[in-house]
Amino acid sequence: MKTLLIQLQALEVELHHPGVRCDRNRLEALLHSEFHEVGRSGRAYSRATIVNYLCAQESQPAVASDSFTVTELAAGVALLTYRSAHIGPDKTLSTHTLRSSVWVKTGVGWQLRYHQGTVAAQAWC
Repeated sequence: MKTLLIQLQALEVELHHPGVRCDRNRLEALLHSEFHEVGRSGRAYSRATIVNYLCAQESQPAVASDSFTVTELAAGVALLTYRSAHIGPDKTLSTHTLRSSVWVKTGVGWQLRYHQGTVAAQAWC
């Protein structure tokens, strides 16, 4: 299970990287064809909407993430949970969010099938 956690955490953190967030080919490889997301705003987003939005951004906030856990839901299906925050220019954290991602193992490797962000009730340092 630890190997799965390391693998999925690495893929999730890759999605936080500005170089990946603006790379349409890499995003489309990481996001399942039926990917959808419920953002911290409570709005639902399709794969196409997310990819287009990320690729159109001129700058991306740096992201800090930690407290990763993984639960295997079925063979080839895993739930990854963690918390994240944006890192400001002065290194302060903001936009504290609890996150859940469902990853599925496909013929091309692990792909993100569903993601949800929920506003955190409390900030952390």
